[in-house]
Amino acid sequence: MTLDPASAELFIRRHTVIASPPIVPEVSLYLATEITPIWQATEAELAAAEVPPPFWAFAWAGGQALARHVLDHPDLVAGRRVLDFGSGSGLCGIAAALAGAACVRAVDIDSIACAVIGINAALNGVVLEIESADIIDGPTRADLILVGDMCYEKPLAARLLRWLRQAVAQGAIVLLGDPGRNYSPAEGVEEIARYLVPTSLELEDRTERSAAVWVLLP
Repeated sequence: MTLDPASAELFIRRHTVIASPPIVPEVSLYLATEITPIWQATEAELAAAEVPPPFWAFAWAGGQALARHVLDHPDLVAGRRVLDFGSGSGLCGIAAALAGAACVRAVDIDSIACAVIGINAALNGVVLEIESADIIDGPTRADLILVGDMCYEKPLAARLLRWLRQAVAQGAIVLLGDPGRNYSPAEGVEEIARYLVPTSLELEDRTERSAAVWVLLP
């Protein structure tokens, strides 16, 4: 079951506030101020819709690092077809659009995330192609793939990296933003940037994380 767009938008606006991620002040997003209330609200209000946890309500460190790098290096995306995979709040896709991408496709399996991506895109004056689907193993249709903070679960990371390496072999550029998650790749990547990202103790159990931007090697 998926939540209808009107109900999704109402939930988003009720449980978030407009704020900018610490190292990406150019972008405004609907974000949760604390983790517990929105987690509880998701369980209480959206259980019937079987939606995933509200990862979209936070600007994770890896995504912030990747968005910052894109905005600082617009030549990476200018004129290119960009895929923001596991888009969440839409932060990386919005950054790519602001930096001059020819088009941006933001994909997330969570229908609520896709609703918030649309709201956040409008908030920042950009247009994204938004898709709620599991596209791993499917065509990427992109020149550049952005992946922010997705290596937190072993089966997902293994499946995702196989697919991304196939995309690289077919000519795509893949950039990963990651703050040292348990299942981030240990080889076949080259670090091209690193950022210190302020975080909350509630979200990350520390007040800052060092997040790298990697390019996936052929």
